[in-house]
Amino acid sequence: MGRRTACIRPLRGTQSSPSNGAVLRISRRRAVTAIASWALLGCASGGGGSVVSPPPPPPPPPPPAWTLVWSDEFDGAAGTPIDTTYWRYDIGDGCLQSNCGWGNNEKEYYTSDTANIALNGQGQLRIVARVAPVGLSCYYGACRYTSAKITTRGKVLVTAGRVEASIQLAAGQGLWPAFWMLGTNIGTVGWPTCGELDIMENRGSNTNQMSSAVHGPGYSGNTPFVHVQPAITINSHVYAVEWDSTAIRYFVDGTQHYLVARAIVEQYGNWVFDQPFFLILNQAVGGNFDHDPQSDGIFPATMLIDYVRVYRRAGTQ
Repeated sequence: MGRRTACIRPLRGTQSSPSNGAVLRISRRRAVTAIASWALLGCASGGGGSVVSPPPPPPPPPPPAWTLVWSDEFDGAAGTPIDTTYWRYDIGDGCLQSNCGWGNNEKEYYTSDTANIALNGQGQLRIVARVAPVGLSCYYGACRYTSAKITTRGKVLVTAGRVEASIQLAAGQGLWPAFWMLGTNIGTVGWPTCGELDIMENRGSNTNQMSSAVHGPGYSGNTPFVHVQPAITINSHVYAVEWDSTAIRYFVDGTQHYLVARAIVEQYGNWVFDQPFFLILNQAVGGNFDHDPQSDGIFPATMLIDYVRVYRRAGTQ
């Protein structure tokens, strides 16, 4: 007779790394059950006393690429104001900041009123642009609209890493919602030397696309570093930026749609992104980006933010 061979081979654990970071393993219990089943079904007529080695343990999962270091999940009762531990309000039409119209001929007056900005009780922050009440004055006369703008300036500072937010937008010409960042040294060096990272901007007149951009000294305003990306903005999407000392990368729903390399930026001016930045969420109305609303029928217009999260690359400080 020929030499007998064992009909059972060790089961090896398998793993996969889907985009959500989950790891799929075959457990030791399932492996033992599977071996027993194979022994009954596959070797009933084989005879002999072959010894089966136990399966090796599955390899450990790969370390996560990113570590969460800060987030605001916007949990709380409806009507709750923002957490001022993290955020501060920008108030007015820009004139108090010596920047009437916020530098873009915008028509909104930013408030801290919960009618314009508050939690909605469903795990979201809402920023609502509205027709302004009578009696509120702006740089151009009677204010036409109110809205809200919040920043983490002086509270939450972000260095190279990953920043993301889940956001749903309203539709209507003149709406200008944005999720963006400015360098913390803006008070001393000014804009654009401070640097600006536009993670998401949208023209309310076109809900089929959004844009991301990079601004800095020598590449500001009509910057060459801007990319328009198809996205149904009235649906919720995760908008993100990842950056380090070599490049800036923008994402929608986990898919990279734009990369700006440092080597290309430095053909236009200085790279100014190796410094802390602060976060900004706002919904402007009117101005240079999408012009003024054609009708007040689009109001109230609500921007919903599910969360804002900041990560650093695993293994870094």
